[in-house]
Amino acid sequence: MRRLATVLLCLILSQGALAAEAPEDCGSDCPVNAEMTSLFDADQAARKNGFDGDWDRIEAEDGQRRARTGGLIAAGALRSGTDFYHAAYIYQHGGEPDDYLKAHVLATSAVAKGRADAAWIAAATLDRYLKAIGRSQIYGTQYRVRDGVATQEPYDRALVPDALRAVAGVPLLAEQETERAELEREAQAREARRRSGAE
Repeated sequence: MRRLATVLLCLILSQGALAAEAPEDCGSDCPVNAEMTSLFDADQAARKNGFDGDWDRIEAEDGQRRARTGGLIAAGALRSGTDFYHAAYIYQHGGEPDDYLKAHVLATSAVAKGRADAAWIAAATLDRYLKAIGRSQIYGTQYRVRDGVATQEPYDRALVPDALRAVAGVPLLAEQETERAELEREAQAREARRRSGAE
């Protein structure tokens, strides 16, 4: 009798576990989640003014978008590659290493669901995660400008060859150096304008 009760309990519990599984995979024909698209559009619109935005407000709204996106993920509401791509962008605008790692997982899921252009955000979020935990980035997607100097450091340029950067849609090393130098020129020009306006 005890064995029968154990078997019945296992069957009942397994039915609940099956009911909680993700919805059936719809392949590349999954419909795009309209709410996730709306969250992504709001995320991108908040950044249209570059560095001139109200960053306290933007960061607060980013937190709200991450919370709602997390709810959609938990509910199994993201099914298409585009949904996962949009969610990756929401999480990469977080402030914690786990946000960047989750963004990376979401981006690789987007690639697996057929969204090939998500390879770049997968690379960028991995770099951002590595830097956030004190490690060297490996693709070279993250730049920082401070006191008129643009840098990608710490950066392990040897780990990922240019051939793999190309697969991920990441600029090659020579192109990155050109971009870094341009960022530095722009930063120095801004600083010179600021100083001349203050004098």
